[in-house]
Amino acid sequence: MTKAPIGLQDLQRKLYGKAKAEPSWRFWGLYVHVCKPETLSRAYALAKANNGAPGIDGVTFATIEQSEGGVDAFLAQIRTELLSRTYQSTRNRKKEIPKGGGKVRVLGIPTVRDRVVQGALKLILEPIFEADFQPGSFGYRPGRSAHEAVDRVAKAIAYGRTRVIDVDLRAFFDNVRHDVLLTKVGERVNDGDVMRLLKQMLKATGPKGVPQGGVISPLLANVYLNEVDRMLERAQRVTTTEGGHTHVEYARYADDLVILVDGHPRWAGLLGKVEKRLREELAVLHVEVNEEKSRIVDLTKEESFGFLGFDFRRERTRQGRWSPRYAPKMKKRTELLDRVRTVFRAHRSQPLERVVREINPILRGWVAYFAVGHASRCFHYVRDWVLRKARRHLLRARKRQGFGWKRWSTPWLVAVLGLFDDYRRVRWQPRPKALTVPWAP
Repeated sequence: MTKAPIGLQDLQRKLYGKAKAEPSWRFWGLYVHVCKPETLSRAYALAKANNGAPGIDGVTFATIEQSEGGVDAFLAQIRTELLSRTYQSTRNRKKEIPKGGGKVRVLGIPTVRDRVVQGALKLILEPIFEADFQPGSFGYRPGRSAHEAVDRVAKAIAYGRTRVIDVDLRAFFDNVRHDVLLTKVGERVNDGDVMRLLKQMLKATGPKGVPQGGVISPLLANVYLNEVDRMLERAQRVTTTEGGHTHVEYARYADDLVILVDGHPRWAGLLGKVEKRLREELAVLHVEVNEEKSRIVDLTKEESFGFLGFDFRRERTRQGRWSPRYAPKMKKRTELLDRVRTVFRAHRSQPLERVVREINPILRGWVAYFAVGHASRCFHYVRDWVLRKARRHLLRARKRQGFGWKRWSTPWLVAVLGLFDDYRRVRWQPRPKALTVPWAP
């Protein structure tokens, strides 16, 4: 993990503190900080750490570092263009990612050069807007994670918020209105050079939308939807009764949003009111709701809903209490097995050790993400499936059928070949904010 220079951290801390103390303050003089060598160097380090694919020009980090002058010359050229106001964003390279059901998600991959500039701008703007973001927003924010959002939803279910508005926004990133977004950024930024640079970045992607794959896109998406979060926070305050019990809860991760409402008959009318206000706020932003995928769920009727890859429902414990239960969605399990199966097929003639090196990172990352829920049954299925595939691979190399249960023990596959076998559930624990947001007070 790369660390930001102390000077940059101090600046971010001051920006955050000022924004938090004065919610209506508009910041000026930011562009000079975007152009500073330490900001550009930090942005380059973060871009390289993400190890992204090259943009439309084909230039990679290795290409830059092996060129004459290396990284220093590369960053110096960018800084010169920024200071002379001659920098121009390059259009993104489009890449389609299958989503299932024949649909695809189009990623916009910037060049390394544009990634560095976007990263530098984000380093300066993020502390300002972080001061405005709401507690229920978790997507791509420093010190926050998907697990935190999942935990918030589970706790809401545990406290009796059993009626759920499961919202799906239609092609949100592709339909962000540039004029609306720039107006929202302008409410906090009074710097013509910064606004010009941001507008140029947006126009390079097309007449509307922010590219999924852009460095600054997640921050801009949160800025765009922040008013929706504020509306939901107001709904929480209005419905809070004595003792601090809130009858509305929500969690948003980028464009993935769920709202949970108290299931008591006393609050029966609240669900409709919240949904109406939500649709009004989204209409102002010109964001469409996907009616086919959005729905109202009643957990007391044994219904379920999906959020961030988990399937949520409510079940009785052995002690007879109602409790939230969340496990990997069947779709996510199928996607994992398809990825692993593809690796086995691509390396059919290779030793199993080679296959293990390829599939272990896939399994490790998937299990680490879903280990916070009630995934024991799913993990058992995945583990058994992977072991069978590994055994078939060994026997196929010997031109024999079966699984070789007597020939190779599971401990041998794990200890000798190194096959991943850590399918343990863990209890999620929030990370200390100071460890993840170095500029937070």
